[in-house]
Amino acid sequence: MNKSESKPILLKDVKANTKAMSLIDGANDVMLAMGYTEHGHRHVGIVSSITRYIMDKLEMPQREIELGMIAGYLHDIGNVINRIDHPMTGANIAFTLLDEMGMAASEISPILGAIGNHEELAGTPISYMSAALILADKSDVHFSRVQNPVLETFDIHDRVNYAVQKSRVEMDPAKKEIELTLEIDTSFASVMEYFEIFLTRMVMCRRAANMLGYEFRLRVNGTALQ
Repeated sequence: MNKSESKPILLKDVKANTKAMSLIDGANDVMLAMGYTEHGHRHVGIVSSITRYIMDKLEMPQREIELGMIAGYLHDIGNVINRIDHPMTGANIAFTLLDEMGMAASEISPILGAIGNHEELAGTPISYMSAALILADKSDVHFSRVQNPVLETFDIHDRVNYAVQKSRVEMDPAKKEIELTLEIDTSFASVMEYFEIFLTRMVMCRRAANMLGYEFRLRVNGTALQ
């Protein structure tokens, strides 16, 4: 049976692939060793779910939504090598995995573009899938991502993530707005510290939202920040 005749690959198939799951575990192990926040199954699961939510709100075809969910789940797999250039190495790893699983190249292609462009240093929204993935990835700021067990040794990234008690992405198709709502415990980090490390990510979110025809909004502790 050739790829064009095979059953379409679903997110559940990727999750059942032991090689893919081991590489995601390994990616988070590298991030832990380097002192970064969690980039494992929790993070990629949330990113995959938010990507689905955004693409669903855009009323995109179900197959494209499924591919977006797969892109979300595999987007950080390149961290198994190094944080530097992980979107590029991740796209290469994702190609090998999905090709081995029998996915058609025409479906792998948009996934690779989304993975390869999700980071603010070198990436840019290049498709609706890519834009949805960017918004999903950059919105996952939360205390549960902190892997450092020693509060006294937290760096600014640990403190800012630890301070965020709740984060939520909501889309309003009528108003054409995508809003990221955060509840920050300012006893751990100030709102200014959030912007100190996340400003470039919020700018990327604005560009991603604009590609979708939406405006990006940020609400912190009940206050809308324009």
